[in-house]
Parts: sequence; C-alpha cells; structure tokens
Amino acid sequence: MHGNLRIDAQALWADLIYTAQFGGTPKGGVKRLTLTPEDRAVRDWFAATCSDLGCSITVDTMGNMFARRAGLDDSLPPITMGSHLDTQPTGGKFDGILGVLAGVAVVRALEDARYVTRHPVEIINWTNEEGSRFSPPMMCSGVFAGVFEESEVLEKRDRAGFRFGDELVAIGYKGEEPCGRHPMTAYFELHIEQGPILEAEKNVIGAVSGVQGMKWYEVTVRGKDAHAGSTPMHMRRDALLAASHMVVALAKVVARFGHEAVGTVGLLENRPNSNNVVPGETFFTVDIRHPDDAVVCEIEKKFIDCFENIASDMGVLLSISRIWDAPAVRFDERCVGLVRQAAEQIGLSPYSIVSGPGHDAAYVARLAPTAMIFVPCKDGLSHNEEESITEYEAEAGANVLLGSILKADEFFGNKFK
Repeated sequence: MHGNLRIDAQALWADLIYTAQFGGTPKGGVKRLTLTPEDRAVRDWFAATCSDLGCSITVDTMGNMFARRAGLDDSLPPITMGSHLDTQPTGGKFDGILGVLAGVAVVRALEDARYVTRHPVEIINWTNEEGSRFSPPMMCSGVFAGVFEESEVLEKRDRAGFRFGDELVAIGYKGEEPCGRHPMTAYFELHIEQGPILEAEKNVIGAVSGVQGMKWYEVTVRGKDAHAGSTPMHMRRDALLAASHMVVALAKVVARFGHEAVGTVGLLENRPNSNNVVPGETFFTVDIRHPDDAVVCEIEKKFIDCFENIASDMGVLLSISRIWDAPAVRFDERCVGLVRQAAEQIGLSPYSIVSGPGHDAAYVARLAPTAMIFVPCKDGLSHNEEESITEYEAEAGANVLLGSILKADEFFGNKFK
C-alpha cells in the first residue's frame, strides 16, 4: 500500500512560505536567531501544527523538540527525521527548516492515507544548529550525542552577554526530558545542498555519504592603541594590520591543499574601532574544512605557524583558541542505501555527495544509523537572503524522505523480529 503514498507538495510549499514570516527580512530572507522571540514563534507554530496532526510533543532540557506519531508497536524506538528552525542573521527560507517541514509533510501523508508504521515516527527540531548567536554550531544535538557537556552549554553567552540557559527559559522551551535520553532506531535529515554540485550535475537528489571534517578557532591579536597622526609607521604595533596579514596567510595556506580544502574568516571585530586610533586589539574567527581529518590537522598546523611568525615579526601578541572540532563523518551505509532506493522508486537517480557544511546528522550518527538527503539550491547559494529552491525540488526531497522512512520502518522492523 505505502508505495502509493505521496507528499502534498502544495501544503509543504505553503508551510515553507508561511513560516518565513517568523523573522522575515525586507529583502525576502529570514533572521531567526536561536532563542529569540522569532524562534519561539516558529516553535509554537511547529508544535501546534504537529499536535493538529495527532502528534505528541516532547521537549528536552536543551530545547530540542520531538513530535511523535504513534506506531503499531509503540515500544520500539522511533524512526526519526528533522533538522533545525534557527537561521543565520541574513538567512534564507529553506536552510534547516526544509528538513523539519518535510517531516511535517511526511506525517501529513501518513495521516491522509491512514497508514500506521510499525515504529513510531518522530520529527525533530534541534536547537541552535547554526551557532550564529551562541557558538559552536550544532550545540544541542552535540549535547544529545555526548559531545558537549550540558552544564557548559547552558553557560554559553552570546556577543551581547546573554546566557544560553536564561534565554532558553525565557522563550519557554526548556523541557523536562533529560537531553540524550531519547532513543531512536534511525535518523534521516533532508537539507538543501548549500553548494553548487547538484545544480551543476542537473540532479535533484543527493544521497549524502558523510560530512567533511572541520575546526573553528577564535583568534585575538593584541598590539597597542596609539594616535594615528603622531605614531610613525615603524613604531606601531597595529593589531588590525597584523590580523590582515593573517587573513591573507590563511587563504594561501588552504590553497596548497587542493579544491576540497576551504578556510574562512567570517567574523572580525576591531578595537577601539576609531578612525584616528591605531587598532590595539583585533578579534576574528577561523573556519577550516576538508573531507580528510589528517588534512584538516595539517592545515591547522601550518596556519598557526604562519600566524605566530606574523605576530613575532609585527610585534603583537597572539592568542588562538580552538572552539570546535568536528571530525569527518561517514553515514550508515544501510540508511544511505535506503535513501538511494527511495529515490529510484520514484524515478530519480541519486547523486553520491559529501556534505561541505556541518549538520546535526553528523552528531546523531554517533548514536543511531543516519543518512542525509540533499536537494539543490539556486546557484549553490545559502546563508544568504537570496537562497532559493523550487517547489518541485522541495517535493522531490520530501518524497525521498517519506520513502526512506517507510523503507527504514520495514528494514529495521525485520531486524527486530
């Protein structure tokens, strides 16, 4: 029977457009930072929508949300799917939320067909995937997987000094279930690719085999504030000038490791930030990534050596702190195979791909068999208000997610017999 189940594409698209109002920007994007009033509003909508579809809602101590549709054997750990509802400061309508709303569409399709899976089926909204307000990213799926200590994450503060734990309480989403105590049989995450490969290959579905390794750093360069008019150039300890040399050096180091290696300085703060003062302190972040963990480690060594040499030559002090270390991940071959089968069943040829960005699935994979599904985004653009996908791509991805959930229900059900 379930081979005839299909996603209601119009309802899914309507949900995507409707939820873009929560934090919508004048340029058509979304600014919905984690644990803000906008985040609370979209969470409330998600909880109400899932409740209307007959789901029960559970929230854990990190604000992770689980919407559960009962199965024939409700004692079995659920087949799960999901992503995140928070965005970047200049985010788009589809990053993260597509995976959550496609989960809603899957449950809607099951309800419309009155089809009951053997396992319970759950939709998950992971808190603070983006890491744009509280760093690092994927923080609460990280707590769930035992990567981060819950007590430490609750003490994290944003750039304005607000404490994560206080903000979680303030929006009303600090739940009672201990984070990490939620069992699952398998996990599937649908996401836009956030890159140009699928579009270039003219392929609508990516079967994601894993996630590349990545490390994040906070760098502080300390020189000496001085008058811009009376301090000779050779006597300055200019923190911003030294940091500028470091930014360029990072790009040169990364370029030595081929096209798969990437390095980014995405945040920079200058102090005292006055037009007639030689900068005395500059803070910036570094993000390095590569599919091979050994290469990531080599990039780390070389860029730190370069930074230290620049600091020594320019008479400034340097502090580098690694704040996030996410090793490369290989997804469960069985689940990836189910994604491929689900795509082929509806006439699509899945393209094998490795994820450049990090996702909650990378941490969930430590606990349960996991796979991801990608759909293309226009020009590979994401973390941008112009981020765009088509209704057909959303529908295709959601149908592959639906097929994957149903196939996992059968596959893992047989394992329990």
